[in-house]
Amino acid sequence: MSGTHHGHHHHDATCQTPGNPELARYVPRFEQMARDHGLQFYPVDFELVPNTFMMEVAVYGLPVRMPHWSFGVRYIYQYVQHRMGNSRIFEVVFPGDPNRAYLVDANALAENTLVTAHVLGHADFSRNNTLFQRMQQEVGYHIVEQAAARAQRIQAAIQQHGTEQVEAVLDAALALEQHIDTNQPLHRPPYPETLPAEPQRPPRDAFEARFRELPGEHPAPTREARRAPVPPRPEYDLLWFIAKYAPDLDDWERDIFLAVREESYYFYPVFACQIMNEGWASYWHARLLREADFLPGQVYLDAIKTHSDVVRPYAGSQSVALSVNPYHLGFCLWERIIEEQGLDRALEIRTQEDDFSFIRNHLDQDLARELQLFNYLRRPGAGGEERYIVQDRKLDTLREGILQPKFNYGAPRVCASRISSNGHLTLTHDHQTDGRGLDLMRARKVLDYIHRVWRRPVMLETVDHAGERKVVENSRPA
Repeated sequence: MSGTHHGHHHHDATCQTPGNPELARYVPRFEQMARDHGLQFYPVDFELVPNTFMMEVAVYGLPVRMPHWSFGVRYIYQYVQHRMGNSRIFEVVFPGDPNRAYLVDANALAENTLVTAHVLGHADFSRNNTLFQRMQQEVGYHIVEQAAARAQRIQAAIQQHGTEQVEAVLDAALALEQHIDTNQPLHRPPYPETLPAEPQRPPRDAFEARFRELPGEHPAPTREARRAPVPPRPEYDLLWFIAKYAPDLDDWERDIFLAVREESYYFYPVFACQIMNEGWASYWHARLLREADFLPGQVYLDAIKTHSDVVRPYAGSQSVALSVNPYHLGFCLWERIIEEQGLDRALEIRTQEDDFSFIRNHLDQDLARELQLFNYLRRPGAGGEERYIVQDRKLDTLREGILQPKFNYGAPRVCASRISSNGHLTLTHDHQTDGRGLDLMRARKVLDYIHRVWRRPVMLETVDHAGERKVVENSRPA
């Protein structure tokens, strides 16, 4: 088990090694190779843990998470920590300084050797990618410790207010965890309280200008500054909005909303760069394994077999799902980029891009055909019209199909649009930009959660599949 570090930075110090002697010998050598290729990373604390711990992290997100027993498997973390591609191995790494990586002690040496090399790719990505850098700076580099401190605060709230009440608030916050606005900073000032006063009309001529200068001739201000409405414009960061403006929220409840919001910010880059990031880590584990002449032959062969499981294109023998394995797609894209444009260019791309630009800029016709991705586009019932579609158009459809689930953290775009004078809240579903219908059942459930903390009537305006305006409301007593 590695020690844990609190607070102090030790940039580029060596990584803490896991408790397996062979593995502990490989780690520094992999690190050196990675650095020789130009990778840069904060140190990694590797920790060997039992499988049960891993499952818990995969479900709850952070290892010492807010104590909460009614989670079920949470949405974001299914993307974030999960099996590596199509293999049965879990990989869990929390970016930061230091990074924290958890390896399952029951894995074979070869599997953990691969995971170790893989994690170094992630560590390089999260230190250098712009989106990761921005979020890490805002959230701080010590999310695991922060989560532990938070769990204690929530434990205190449970002692004071009882489990049920605390869980109800946590449920409400978690139901909204994708509803943040990553264009806004994590630490936002409140809305301005007043609108700026109307500017004075410019003077008509020189005479009027001089007349205005005379002492005692200032016209009485016709308008005082008006109170600004809340929100002054549509607000998409629902967690922030409720924490700051819910009329009857207690401090401990606000705390929970802001805590969930902060973790959502922290995980956003992992979500928005998943194809790039998993592909990059997979490219580097494959390359480091291939170049590591110190690995015993059998360890190498077993590790390479594990690699082909990780980057297998589809989950089953046929391409069952529309879900492309991000490890496979990312790995192939990076291999192609490095082969055709060189490693320096690849390092620039990993710094500047996210999945949206990565797929649009680098997934071309040839690669899509080679990976047989166009097969995904054939919808049953398309009949003979398939061949009339212009090729380019098809490539666009394919790219957008891969990216579609990633827009807005995978959630429908919903904003808080107004609070009436008696505190009723109206939410609006932005169906124009969304292109997704709202699942009204789910919307009702989420509305119930919001109503629980808003404690006044809440309504949601949307448009159903037929283009009809629909209003879902919740006005029963909280």
